[in-house]
Amino acid sequence: MSATPLISADNHWALFAILAAIAALAIFLEQKYNWASKVTGCVLALIGAMVLSNLNIIPLDAPAYDFVWSYVVPLAIPMLLFNANIKKIGKESGKLLIIYLISGVGTIVGGFLGYFLLKGGISELAHAVPMMIGTYTGGSVNLVAMSDAFSASGELVSTSVVADNLLMALYFFVLIAIPASQFFLSKYKHPLIDEQLKDGQTNAGSAAYWTAKPVSLKDVAASFALSFVIVAASEAIAGWLSGLIPTTNFGFALLNGLFGNKYLIITTLTMLLATFLPNQVGNIAGAQEIGTYLIHIFFAVIGVPASIYLIVTKAPLLLVFCAIIVLVNMLFSFVFGKLFGFGIEEIIIASNANIGGPTTAAAMAIAKGWNTLIVPAILVGTLGYVLGNYYGIFAGTILGLH
Repeated sequence: MSATPLISADNHWALFAILAAIAALAIFLEQKYNWASKVTGCVLALIGAMVLSNLNIIPLDAPAYDFVWSYVVPLAIPMLLFNANIKKIGKESGKLLIIYLISGVGTIVGGFLGYFLLKGGISELAHAVPMMIGTYTGGSVNLVAMSDAFSASGELVSTSVVADNLLMALYFFVLIAIPASQFFLSKYKHPLIDEQLKDGQTNAGSAAYWTAKPVSLKDVAASFALSFVIVAASEAIAGWLSGLIPTTNFGFALLNGLFGNKYLIITTLTMLLATFLPNQVGNIAGAQEIGTYLIHIFFAVIGVPASIYLIVTKAPLLLVFCAIIVLVNMLFSFVFGKLFGFGIEEIIIASNANIGGPTTAAAMAIAKGWNTLIVPAILVGTLGYVLGNYYGIFAGTILGLH
């Protein structure tokens, strides 16, 4: 594989064109072909970008991808929550926090199990434990925080990021396929899937957006304007609260991490508007469609860093270590989810929120059409950004790191 990709990282327009085209093609295939609707457009977008990056056509890292994470995703979330009238969100979705916390215990157990199984084969594995426990509870921000807290080497950080993204992408394939498995459907409750079947919606959530609807220029303008205002206000509020709330003890640090997170503020502001101005906000046509398309672009970006070549040549056992954590998380989620009577939809989103964070969990809920789980997914995933650092520090301390 050549060192330089065909399209350079600073060729912003070409990369944006590829991401937008992959998302559009994925949606087209999902609508056009039955096999694609079973795979879902989001997974097709992820696979498409993964193939291009592993063929060295597009780079593994670029400012365009950072732009999607920093601007496109925050802009999409309000659009997708304009109908999130809190009065209409089912009471069952509130249970997501419980199964999410149980799933997080699986991440911790998996981290220690992987360490004791592989500690003789990977140098600096002790440093990888808090990093991967952190990222598989919250997100990449936790991985970076734990690498800094315990002074991990640059090479370990880079290979851990690649292993994290590759396993996350592969696990998403599994989670998206599970609701179509008769084995899981026969063993678990699935109220949201039953409701979709009752309504005649047999495909993923984006199928609801294929039918042409009247959308005016006013609707498009309102969608973007309101989303921009919500995100801008949320950034300001989150920054203010982060500076206002001290981090002198666990309680304050928890509040700081929660209320200083822009995604939590975005979700809260949008829910308040949707609840108290349902006719004005909930009736903005086209917002769901635009937001869903932007989420497909986000899924394409998720697939880009999953470099199979780099992880196989640099640290194949690190991939095994990450796989152990993900597998144990999955086992905890599904075993205890079954014991406590959770629906398969809640289990899938909770496990996703641990492994991928709030954005990927919400994106999967959107992709599957489980609208009542979108807001809870963002809320528990945001909590994971806070818990990930505590879990990681706990693990590093147990292993004697300083």
